[in-house]
Amino acid sequence: MVYKEPSMCDKLLMTLGSSSKSVSAACKMRKRQEEGISDSENSEDDGIESSSDSEDAEDDEEGVDDEFPMEGKHEGPEKARLEEHSEDSENEDDQETSVLDDQETSDSDDQENHDSDAKQDLRTCSQSAVEPSMCLRCIYMKYLVHFGFCIFIISFDIHLGHKLTKAEVENLSKKKWIYEWEVPAVGMTKGKWAGTGECFTKDDDPNSCYGLKQKLYKHWLDVYNRSGGNDFHSSRQRLFFSLFNGYRDILHCNKKPFYHRGSEEDSNVMDAYIMQCLNHVFKTRDLVTMNDAKVSKLRETACNEILTDDSFLDHGFTRPKVLILLPMASIALRVVKRLIQLTPSAHKVNVEHMDRFSREFGTDDNEDEKEITPAGQDLEIVRPHKSSKPSDFQVLFGGNSKDDFMVGIKFTKRSIKLYSDFYTSDMIVASSVGLLKKIDEAKLNKEKDVDYLSSIEVLVIDHADVVTMQNWDFLNSAVEQLNRIPSKQHGTDVMRIRPWYLDGYAHFYRQTILLSYYSNPDINNLFSKQCNNYHGKVKLVHEHKGILPKVILQVRQIYQRFDADSIQHIDDACFEYFTMKVFPKIKDSVEGGIMIFISSYFEYVRVRNFLKSQSASFCLLHEYAEQSDISRARVWFFEGKRKIMLYTERSHFYHRYKIRGIQNLILYSLPERKEFYPEVANMLDGSNDMACTVLFSQFDLLRLERIVGLASAKRMLTSKMKMFSFS
Repeated sequence: MVYKEPSMCDKLLMTLGSSSKSVSAACKMRKRQEEGISDSENSEDDGIESSSDSEDAEDDEEGVDDEFPMEGKHEGPEKARLEEHSEDSENEDDQETSVLDDQETSDSDDQENHDSDAKQDLRTCSQSAVEPSMCLRCIYMKYLVHFGFCIFIISFDIHLGHKLTKAEVENLSKKKWIYEWEVPAVGMTKGKWAGTGECFTKDDDPNSCYGLKQKLYKHWLDVYNRSGGNDFHSSRQRLFFSLFNGYRDILHCNKKPFYHRGSEEDSNVMDAYIMQCLNHVFKTRDLVTMNDAKVSKLRETACNEILTDDSFLDHGFTRPKVLILLPMASIALRVVKRLIQLTPSAHKVNVEHMDRFSREFGTDDNEDEKEITPAGQDLEIVRPHKSSKPSDFQVLFGGNSKDDFMVGIKFTKRSIKLYSDFYTSDMIVASSVGLLKKIDEAKLNKEKDVDYLSSIEVLVIDHADVVTMQNWDFLNSAVEQLNRIPSKQHGTDVMRIRPWYLDGYAHFYRQTILLSYYSNPDINNLFSKQCNNYHGKVKLVHEHKGILPKVILQVRQIYQRFDADSIQHIDDACFEYFTMKVFPKIKDSVEGGIMIFISSYFEYVRVRNFLKSQSASFCLLHEYAEQSDISRARVWFFEGKRKIMLYTERSHFYHRYKIRGIQNLILYSLPERKEFYPEVANMLDGSNDMACTVLFSQFDLLRLERIVGLASAKRMLTSKMKMFSFS
């Protein structure tokens, strides 16, 4: 007979069989089937079979004691995958050494409590009767549901423990993702989740802590209850966590941001991904700590076992496992403060360098107030002051808008260390600008490197819509740098590195959570091309109603469609349409006050050069202009000294100017941010003509549907007519 290594399923069923006769019988039945023994053969050799069964049962019991201790024993590396050992057995010593490096034994009282909990879990499972004829996979999944550590096995261990074959890797490299199922999105009337593979929805068992470590779950529940919550199971933050905890790549591009009166929804999503990050870091720590203790014992007796036992393969190339990319320092301050609040008290007795962090990421404005959100987050949210600027602008830019930062966060037994060295950090919170600077420095200086990005297993990109207003190429380049083979060893025990790291498959295991206010081709391209998690993908599909009613003036809005051969030729087609159809009318017009709104800076440069070649009278208002030039251009345009003004979307995003003197508005390209459309259109107040011309192509569905609504957008893109009017 050929020896077959028992799988995780085999080992768990073996454990369950020791406390349930029905499961034991089912295990024996499967064993006989695998050996090719029929039921008739079994009945003929009944006496021999029952003798061997009793011997197998004794062997199984011995195996259970080794693999899954139930009486407080510490043998068996598999225990780290099933029990919350190190969490409840942490030594309450004041020494501030790293938890990953700690190999101290647990307190006896905590261990006794832990063992009794483990026995209680098994006792609960044994009370359920399972028929021997039931599918063993069903038995396996049923008992997992009743175990307090069930999601730990399904989400954490199964995801990282799976070994991709070469065929699977080749398929993932060239795979075109097909979203096979859709389910309604809770709390979104016209939203639905679409995904690949099996549908993620399931009725989570509250007794399982929803896949969270017990202390994390209890602390989160306490925070929720203190905030006035009364149904954690149905709460939005818990539902989002269950979505994130499936370790699939997630694209949520309809998240109402906190600066758009969406603080509750934004906070729910933020809580969910913070808990996913904490859960992943702490479970990784527990597994490594347990194996460290086991390794120290084996070194004294049988060192060779360490080299052959796959259960000890728990390392990456470097320590950091979570990367959170954010656009602004004020948002980073908000996230890190909430991260600290959601960390159990035992791990934050001391938060090092918090004063420095608040000083560098906060503001000196003493008028900023604290607001208790409905979700219970005691976070600093800047209240809008009296200003001509819109309230969302005041909230977003009311704090520290610096976009160049990078901070390492390290968790020890009793403290959280901010500004820790990147190689000793568990998490890194950074902006794409700050991260790309480190990457460029490493390219210029051979002594520097960014190998701490090689083992990122959870990537969170929040407020991606704001990043699109900065420089999306920076973010794209930073993500491309993740999960590469490092240039140095950095003190890692190579015998403990997971094999898929060594094979260069780490990016297939990385979970990416991409969150944005809206979707655009850049965001979709990143999710499609650089997010190749073998576990699959889930994205939100949302139907927009449009925002035309927010144009309060009686403006004639003329939409003109131009044709483009492909998405690569959109810019050329738009420029040709503008120069051949639109500009001649502008040139022949005697009236001034013509503002041309342009979304892209590259489009702006092209139109600017064209106007120069035509000796046109124009002024410029773009994101790189000096304040003196901006003031001068606005005066010239209002007084009629310049006939045309070029105005970019990014300039409006960063300044939200209200331009006076507009008589005719031309949208060379639709804005990415839908709220900009009514803001710019309402600037026609005082115009004699009240006319607005909008250019679009068949490839502008994403922008168009946010403004006119999905139904109207589809009709405008498929109709034989090329001109449409709204008023």
